[in-house]
Amino acid sequence: MDEESSPVIPQNSWLPGEPEDHLGLRAAILDAALEIAKEKGRWSAVRLHDVADRLHHIPVSEVLDHYRDLDSVADAWFLRGLKAMVGPKPADFMQQPAWRRIEICLLAWFDALASHRRVTAQMLRGKLHLSHPHHWVPMVFNLSRVIHWLREAAQLPARYGTRRASMEEITLTAVFVATLLIWTQDNSVGQARTREFLQRELNTGLSQ
Repeated sequence: MDEESSPVIPQNSWLPGEPEDHLGLRAAILDAALEIAKEKGRWSAVRLHDVADRLHHIPVSEVLDHYRDLDSVADAWFLRGLKAMVGPKPADFMQQPAWRRIEICLLAWFDALASHRRVTAQMLRGKLHLSHPHHWVPMVFNLSRVIHWLREAAQLPARYGTRRASMEEITLTAVFVATLLIWTQDNSVGQARTREFLQRELNTGLSQ
């Protein structure tokens, strides 16, 4: 893969060598925001000063050291899914067909965010809100980044920039978005409905 076309980890991610307490507080802010959203029933009801109070009354300015606004907190939540997607794989991963490797990676993303599925759906709706056009372009780039890292995690062989890679990205984007819509409404045990839908879509579009 060409260095110039390699997907780039978002700036919200932590870097090697960052102080452990910095990472711990950053994660604690995100977890507190998620819990407050769950309690209030709406992601949009979360206020960062409430998050600061929840964390033993730390200064709001310390929250700002880690997150510029609530939308960046949501981005950090989605980053957890991305990290799960690219995380450790089963020992026989590379012996699986491409569609199955993609399935494993996508299910890792959905499973990582499943504990706050309803809040996640609210985050997405907030990013799509007509009154928030400043969120649209970053969201498009974030989706593109997810698909780039999906291809990387699944170790698809087509080189970036080739016609085959471009067609894969189009197909994978459609599959991911369609599955995401199912997942946001999935109340089945173990996300069975999402799993069945994803497998069917991948078998139809990518198993050849």
